[in-house]
Amino acid sequence: MTLDGDLTIMDKLSESQIVFGLLDLPLWIRRSTVITRTFEFIDFPEAMRFVNQVAIAAEAAWHHPDIDIRWNKVTLCLTTHDCEGLTNKDFQLAKTCDRLAAATQAEGSRSAS
Repeated sequence: MTLDGDLTIMDKLSESQIVFGLLDLPLWIRRSTVITRTFEFIDFPEAMRFVNQVAIAAEAAWHHPDIDIRWNKVTLCLTTHDCEGLTNKDFQLAKTCDRLAAATQAEGSRSAS
């Protein structure tokens, strides 16, 4: 997602920037000041491997999602509480989580065969 000139990573995004950002994240849903996505995995251990990878990425970014785990389903909710809205940090972490999910699922497929 490209941002206008002087925006920093922690600036609250405008409505048009949020809409633009979601174009790159078609499986994420916006709910007010939050973007959310539910990921589905083969089983609980695979879901937990994904959650652990998200935890590492979130800690490195110093941006922590709300995480709900239901056996093989993991729902992530992202918002920037300090700004009371969505920032570029939310969209960056969402993209990272999409990549982590794809890698986790691919690894699980290789292990199953």
